[in-house]
Amino acid sequence: MDYTKNDYYELFLKQKNNQLHIGNSSCKTRINTLNKLQKAIQVTYREAIQDALQKDLSKPLLETELTEIYTVVKEIKYAKTHLNKWMQKHNVDTPLTLLGSSSYIKYESKGVCLIISPWNFPFNLTFGPLVSAIAAGNTVIIKPSEMTPHSSELMAKIVSDIFEEDEVALVQGEVETSTELLKLPFNHIFFTGSPKVGKIVMQAASKNLSSLTLELGGKSPTVIDRTANIDKAAKKLMWGKFLNAGQICICPDYVLIDEALKDNFIEACKKWLNHYFTANPKASQSYGRIVTDKHFERLESYLQEAEQKNGKVELGGNRDSSSKYIEPTIISDLKPEAMLLEDEIFGPILPIVTYKSLDLAITYINSKARPLALYIFSSNKTNIKKIINNTRAGGTCINNTIIHYTNHNLPFGGINNSGIGKSHGFFGFEAFSNKRAFIKQYTFGVTELLFPPYTSFKEKIAKLTIKWF
Repeated sequence: MDYTKNDYYELFLKQKNNQLHIGNSSCKTRINTLNKLQKAIQVTYREAIQDALQKDLSKPLLETELTEIYTVVKEIKYAKTHLNKWMQKHNVDTPLTLLGSSSYIKYESKGVCLIISPWNFPFNLTFGPLVSAIAAGNTVIIKPSEMTPHSSELMAKIVSDIFEEDEVALVQGEVETSTELLKLPFNHIFFTGSPKVGKIVMQAASKNLSSLTLELGGKSPTVIDRTANIDKAAKKLMWGKFLNAGQICICPDYVLIDEALKDNFIEACKKWLNHYFTANPKASQSYGRIVTDKHFERLESYLQEAEQKNGKVELGGNRDSSSKYIEPTIISDLKPEAMLLEDEIFGPILPIVTYKSLDLAITYINSKARPLALYIFSSNKTNIKKIINNTRAGGTCINNTIIHYTNHNLPFGGINNSGIGKSHGFFGFEAFSNKRAFIKQYTFGVTELLFPPYTSFKEKIAKLTIKWF
């Protein structure tokens, strides 16, 4: 269904009126709903998903399988396996001062939720949070990105085929659509995107005191020290950086490397880029494209500025505006104020910054906002511990990149500028749930001894309680 601005409030009310029905649904009912979503993604619409992503992002088929279909299916399977346990009441200890009562926590649905998803992994970053919202028993309105129209159109069809609109509905549109939706008093908002837009979402949420999860980005650094295996570091970095043409919130944004290793590292990078994408990445079926002309122009402006200020293009640098192609590029000798070192790149350009000491590398990291991810390549436990203890990040990989995202036993999310809240597995279920506290009195309560009127005897009891309990 195509919704207009006038429909948003009515749609919200339908879901609000249905929220307790969905919120009180059984584990079996929620699993049945997840099964329908899994079948749609894994079977019914699998080829259509591949086609939509090829049209929107020139995404290679294998990348679609691994980063879009597999990740969502894995999220569903994980939720189905653990949902019964998550939904049960969780008993907690009750102190002696509350003798005669018992205490427990129950995870209950928050209510009507809004998911605003990005363009770089349209299906993964739309349906992934949706899985958590369904598992937690919420109704959901989805607003996908307008920058990937084929994917958004297909997701709208999938949602309308599976759900009634008072359960889950997908609303398409431009920025104005998000602005109007954010005016509604959602119980929870889950936003994935840039820190800049995240601040706008947070401001809008504050007007209705909506809780929110912000999955943002930032400049995720990679530190390579003298003890690192340079060939293995280059292999994993070239994969992690240029997956989806670098359009990943957790991809390595820049490299901090011991100055003595720079030349060897660049040679190793060249070797692995040729292995992954051949000497002509433009003709490779394994390399994607920039999502829109606007994003291409932004990235090109970064390169132009760097070249004008004597930045050294070590590898790549070629681009073609007609096909939104930017060759995998490595660049060094940048001025500290270069846009490539100031802004989140979100594209296939990797700046290299050299350092003389590990302390200076740590200082450089801490001079910027806290990142979504931090990558460390080292075989020295002391160095690894030093970097970890003296930095802060949403997540960290040691001697690899990106793979922490795929472990649903780990919380995924940022810190401060790179995000608020966590997702995936139980942590996603928790994000869309209210942890409701319960205490049940079943016999005479000790606290009743301290009810008014207050006497000297009761004062003595209170003092003893403070001292011993």
